[in-house]
Amino acid sequence: MTITAQTVKELREKTGCGFMDCKAALAENNGDLEASVDFLRKKGIASAAKKAHRETGEGLIVAHLAEDRRSGSLVEVNCETDFVARTDDFQSLVADLARQAAGTADTVTTAEELLAQPFINDVGQTVQDALNAAVGKIGENMRLRRFVRFAGEGEGVIEAYIHPGSKIGVLIDVSCDAALKEKDEFRTMVRDLAMQVAAAAPSFLREEDVPADVIAREKEVLLGQARESGKPENVLEKIVEGRIKKYFEDACLLNQKFVKDTDRTVQDIVQDAAAALGGEVAVRRFQRYQLGRD
Repeated sequence: MTITAQTVKELREKTGCGFMDCKAALAENNGDLEASVDFLRKKGIASAAKKAHRETGEGLIVAHLAEDRRSGSLVEVNCETDFVARTDDFQSLVADLARQAAGTADTVTTAEELLAQPFINDVGQTVQDALNAAVGKIGENMRLRRFVRFAGEGEGVIEAYIHPGSKIGVLIDVSCDAALKEKDEFRTMVRDLAMQVAAAAPSFLREEDVPADVIAREKEVLLGQARESGKPENVLEKIVEGRIKKYFEDACLLNQKFVKDTDRTVQDIVQDAAAALGGEVAVRRFQRYQLGRD
């Protein structure tokens, strides 16, 4: 049986599906155009393709943690309306995708790679197939925008915090001595750190993590601002130094004022907790997602 380019084109126009999906559908249905349309509709591909151009400005951010809290994931899945984002079907789908991301291999790092994996609930289809089916059932365009997975190295815990409404989510990795991780005081501190990230939106963990070009650009802007204020040249450097320090206080988690006690920094909180608990404690990394924001 020969599948002509014209037939593939007609099927693409009818369904909005990609070339390879259309060609495979025609091969499966002996070149029958209408049967191929139905085939693609049943798989949810046609429905998903027709909706793929729609804006997806709503959605949810969800986390999944392993029982031992040694690994976890944070995902953002978008849809068209907040109404759909609040439905049980969509929330169940996002929870499955978070669980899928948490259990995936370290080599899978992009949304495209995750979508190509066998779906956790049905290894006979891919994650993309499951997403297409959900689009067909729910009736809105959806996309897995991004995800991150943390797996702890050595002792410590992975913690997650999802702000009410599921528009902001945080995943944080905190190392500690083995004896500390089950202590209530340690768990409370880690939870507080995750909430700090959600509330204060740091861009970096510590000063050393800020790229040199970012600092240089910030200094240039601050110097321009200082000159615009009419300050004499001989004091500009000290003004910029003071404002750079303030930049680090805003941008770096460990430099930030702790939201529950603004007389102390986050670094103070971590050090005090380590001293009180009698062991080593350190923040290794964090990720913050806000719906629709980079």
